[in-house]
Amino acid sequence: MKRALTLFLFPLFASGVFGESVSVMEGDSVTLHTDAELQGDEEIVWRFNMTRIAKVIRNNATYDAVVRFRDRLQLDNQTGDLKIKKFRVPHSGLYKFEITSPRVSSDKTFSVSAVSGTGVKPVSVMVGDSVTLHINVPDIQRYDVILWRFGQQKSPLAEINRKAGIFNTSDGPDGRFRHRLLLDSQTGSLTIESIGTKHSGLYEVDISNSSSRYTTHKTFNLTVSDAVKPVLVKKGYSVTLQINVTEIQKDDQILWMFEDIVIAEIDEAAKLFYIYDGPDGRFRDRLKLDNQTGSLTITNTCTTGLYEQKISSRRHAIKRRFTVIVTAVSGSGLSAAAVTGIGVVDLLLVSAAGVLVALVIHYRRKISELERRSDKRLEDPQKRAMTCILLMIK
Repeated sequence: MKRALTLFLFPLFASGVFGESVSVMEGDSVTLHTDAELQGDEEIVWRFNMTRIAKVIRNNATYDAVVRFRDRLQLDNQTGDLKIKKFRVPHSGLYKFEITSPRVSSDKTFSVSAVSGTGVKPVSVMVGDSVTLHINVPDIQRYDVILWRFGQQKSPLAEINRKAGIFNTSDGPDGRFRHRLLLDSQTGSLTIESIGTKHSGLYEVDISNSSSRYTTHKTFNLTVSDAVKPVLVKKGYSVTLQINVTEIQKDDQILWMFEDIVIAEIDEAAKLFYIYDGPDGRFRDRLKLDNQTGSLTITNTCTTGLYEQKISSRRHAIKRRFTVIVTAVSGSGLSAAAVTGIGVVDLLLVSAAGVLVALVIHYRRKISELERRSDKRLEDPQKRAMTCILLMIK
């Protein structure tokens, strides 16, 4: 089972009376570059609306006690570059650096403004899902350097450098990302496939242009929890497939699919909510869509197959697969409520082994056929789980 997920950046560039103009989405970070070749004897002062906020003297960085910037400034004492973290509306204004030394003096002004947004949100996925992290930059082709990093050590994961002809991904320092990363050459978005718990952590992307003097940053906090188990439901009963959110966000788009066929969709921004009968009418009057959470309920369940859920927003995209197995098993001592939604592994532990061996073998063939058509690069963790079950039974 997989899921994909997605997130966004919004920098703009212009030149005018105030020097470079930079727009930063709320919650993102931005670095303002001096582009100075320092010799070590310079004094660099940064001001915000004429008030000094930081300085570097002989490679020693210090910060002024300006309340609005508390713990948000990071000054590079080698270059004098200033990074403002988690940018908000009160940080909008004129930033000016001044460099003085016995040899030369210069200054530069940036007009930096915040673009309204939702800020950086934690992203939660499940083992086996896929997630796509979006940078959402207008006219991305103008930005010729894109660098993705992971973890507190900021290990390089992927890089695009158009001028140098670089386009590559990395396995990570311990190989945990081997065969799992996809880098979009057009948008710069990064997809992590078949996620495991070891892929939890901070992901940061740096976007810059060699002709500009700023770099925009976005950070994603990715949390990976246990995988969704196969769902076993008694024929004729109902089953609800959850999307693991408490409330749909205003820019969310949700698609539910059955074997590559759309059966339900939500566009929260347009306030559109649809359910479909399917090409052969098999879902007619049998689907219920929760307009608050996006969860899908199938009533009078009679179809075994692979259901896919896709959630897209301006910040991220998530993709998840559910295998629903419909069975006529009875007499196992389980109530209908217990049968609905119970995992295959749990059921094997409490049910008659002889009946379930035949059941698992029968549906394993069906699941394998569906998965072969799903065009996945990596083996589905769910399929491996079913194989392990068969080996345990043997």
